[in-house]
Amino acid sequence: MANGQAHGSLTLTRTGNDSTEERAPVIYPKIAAVATGLLLAGSAWAQTDVPFALDWKFEGPAAPYFVAIDKGYFEEADLSVEISAGSGSLDAIPKVATGAFPVGFADINSLIKFLDQNPDAPVKAAMMIYDKPPFAVIGRKSLGVETPKDLEGKVLGAPPPDGAWAQFPIFAVENDLDTDAITVEPVGFPTREPMLAQGNVAAITGFSFSSYLNLARLGIEEEDITTLLMADYGVDLYGNAIIVNTDYAAENPEVIEGFLSAVAKGWADAVADPAAAIPSLIERNPAADAALEQRRLELAIDANVATDFALESGFGPVDADRFASALEQIATIYTFQSMGDMSTYFTDAYLPEGGFALK
Repeated sequence: MANGQAHGSLTLTRTGNDSTEERAPVIYPKIAAVATGLLLAGSAWAQTDVPFALDWKFEGPAAPYFVAIDKGYFEEADLSVEISAGSGSLDAIPKVATGAFPVGFADINSLIKFLDQNPDAPVKAAMMIYDKPPFAVIGRKSLGVETPKDLEGKVLGAPPPDGAWAQFPIFAVENDLDTDAITVEPVGFPTREPMLAQGNVAAITGFSFSSYLNLARLGIEEEDITTLLMADYGVDLYGNAIIVNTDYAAENPEVIEGFLSAVAKGWADAVADPAAAIPSLIERNPAADAALEQRRLELAIDANVATDFALESGFGPVDADRFASALEQIATIYTFQSMGDMSTYFTDAYLPEGGFALK
């Protein structure tokens, strides 16, 4: 038998005087089981671990990333993704810049300033998620805040690491606010909405979809809540984006491309059916209120993610003219050491041409 065994196909042959007769392949169950096990193990071994640093806690807008895990979108790209919560819009930038995380989610405007101060840092945005930023000032009508000018003479609560607070100076310039007439009180993220609910401050900075619903959950009537979305008051900036460590990305382009594609699929599913995305979030944060987080996700989709630009021109890229305008606006309140162009801060090298489809 040794003369007739072809090890690669497990085909047996019998040799006659002048010819060879081929028989049907013989599959040995034990050998087949071992081979199958090795193939499956090889597939698992081939997966690349990709830790992902979020900007904030596991709330509604984080659901699409967990959907991408649960529906196997990352696995299809041979990636094993572990998601870590963050402590603010600036949090992921140094994590990715130092290489502790290859990818993260952060405010691109804060990234622009970070790169101006650390020009050699290997970090860059690679996919825009919040085409319209959720930066907002949230106040209460009963405390006298309904318009930007109403902030003068009031106390504004602002967490120092907050992405919305980082853009407040632009908001103030665009709305001709006398900042000397506004008392700014540094507050922690956990105490921000409670302080407004208790009337200790008249307004706060925050993400529109988070602070608004957190106030409602604390018992403040929604009719009493004023949401001043900065993008509606002259602030022409982009919001949070997927950021990458550029050294890692250059060495592993297929990993970044696969990661971004999976993220896009997760967001597309969430846009199509927000309610169906929430169980993936609740699995990771059982203490969360499912109905509240679904509404938070819906608010983010409607106001920040599924914008006209993202739906018509593609999800992920940015518009060059708008980006240039945003840089100029940042320069009105921030002195650049050396302002670059869009390519200094954002790359579309890992996106498909025209971006991804959200619907």
